[in-house]
Amino acid sequence: MRKTRIRCGMGIYDEIAAFYQSYRGEKRIYGYSEFGRPLYAMRVGKGEKAGISQYAIHAREWITALLGLEHIRRGVIKGSVWFLPCTNPDGVLLATEGLGSAPEEERGRLGKINICDDFSLWKANGRGVDLNVNFPAKWGTGKSNVFSPASENYVGAAPLCAAESRALYDFTVGVQPTFTLSWHTKGEEVYWRFHQPPLRRARDKKIAHILQKTTGYPLKEAPFSVGGYKDWCVEHLKIPAFTVEVGRGDLPHPLGRDALGEIVKKNIDAVARLTEVVSWK
Repeated sequence: MRKTRIRCGMGIYDEIAAFYQSYRGEKRIYGYSEFGRPLYAMRVGKGEKAGISQYAIHAREWITALLGLEHIRRGVIKGSVWFLPCTNPDGVLLATEGLGSAPEEERGRLGKINICDDFSLWKANGRGVDLNVNFPAKWGTGKSNVFSPASENYVGAAPLCAAESRALYDFTVGVQPTFTLSWHTKGEEVYWRFHQPPLRRARDKKIAHILQKTTGYPLKEAPFSVGGYKDWCVEHLKIPAFTVEVGRGDLPHPLGRDALGEIVKKNIDAVARLTEVVSWK
């Protein structure tokens, strides 16, 4: 059941909403957040097949949403890509605007979860579920997983229990993408592997090297990462899927707008270049 939408002040989410409203290409609202905010997707390029590039699934990493808008402006070279600039709007607004961005009836619960009034380091959605450990890919087996609502790492009551992860799952199944990209902060590295068998591992690493060359970021493995969107795409859809951590590792969370220029400079061509090398068959 769709929840009542709430109005919030000017901020990151309003910037994305305004961009979406003015966007002249193919676009859709692919779902709604736990607090009823629309989840926006915009398609760039042509062709039946498409990739997916998603941003800001972790609230405090909201700077990636602005990178997503720059990627849309940059465009693609071959095929088409669906861009989802803010997959966790409730969390992003908590991180950027504080408790007042949540519905009044939710504020007491959220305040108890976060303990303090400062939500700038919040990663989860509005229900305290970390969306990037809520996917059915070895769900609940990670070393950092927790099992009650928290600002980060809570896996949820079950895989895909969160409205946002469920909407992303359904959208992805509908698109059947050629590849997916997930944009996070920070550390300047590319994660590409999740227990692929040898042939797919060789394929995916070859494509990952394009991201390495384009961004200047090294390839890394995350052996203890489970339940993520990238993990599910690799394990169940059997497609190339990558997590790119943008922003220098020596900068403190959350990265602000002052970090955007350097992030854009290093990553602006990453999606476009990837469309040159993936298979569109």
